Amino acid sequence: MYIEDLKKIGARLIKEVSGLRKSPDLKIPLGIGAGGDKTFRIDRKAEDIVLDGLASLKEPLTIISEELGTRELNGGGTRVVIDPVDGSKNAISGIPVYCTSIAVSSGEKLSGVTLSYVIDLVSGDEFWAEKDGGAYLNGERLHTQRDDELYLAAYEAQSPARDIPSIMPLLSSARKTRCLGSTALDLAYLASGSVSVFVCPSPSRSFDFAGGWLLVREAGGTITNTEGEDIGSTLLGLKRSSSLLAAGNRELHRKALTLLIGKKKNE
Repeated sequence: MYIEDLKKIGARLIKEVSGLRKSPDLKIPLGIGAGGDKTFRIDRKAEDIVLDGLASLKEPLTIISEELGTRELNGGGTRVVIDPVDGSKNAISGIPVYCTSIAVSSGEKLSGVTLSYVIDLVSGDEFWAEKDGGAYLNGERLHTQRDDELYLAAYEAQSPARDIPSIMPLLSSARKTRCLGSTALDLAYLASGSVSVFVCPSPSRSFDFAGGWLLVREAGGTITNTEGEDIGSTLLGLKRSSSLLAAGNRELHRKALTLLIGKKKNE
């Protein structure tokens, strides 16, 4: 599988999915996906397009997707981790911040991810990365933030009452903060140098961050859990598995980790 194969899927996603946010029945749930969240029309349509594109490759693949769960194609093989619409709550609410994330792995762990693709389903921007081959936005090489200033801290708060107090020392030390509601785009923007630090204190599922993980690393950034531990051994699956702390460089990461751990020690 090559990046061009994923870009063909992306082109169809933009053609058939991007306009669905204006659909009058978009907020009507179709059921519950394998990941445990409600499935909406936009989720189902995006997943169908991705699965159709992958099936056309005629390769032995093991699909892990938020809506479908796990499915083997041609006997199973290379793992493909999919979040059909990361930020679907934004999409059904009319907020234009959501994307599709696809990560391709040679093994069952996050460390095996060798190819990732994230497409903004509103703007059409394409982020991709290949292991040892760099990260890109629309064909231009990406680099994370080079200095150690906390310009912008992005975060995800699955439970605001619990999560925000735990990361407040980090957020209050940044010049600006943002909560975009799409982990894959948060990590893509960090890879592009637009975000200094991203934190998600509650455990996330691998399809939320697998694509962004490779983007950040290939662009020069650092990504661990909020304890500073490597997350490469995380199993690729549907369960919530790891908190996230990503930064543009090691010094930024050290600063962010000190702020977070200092908070925990004082609790």
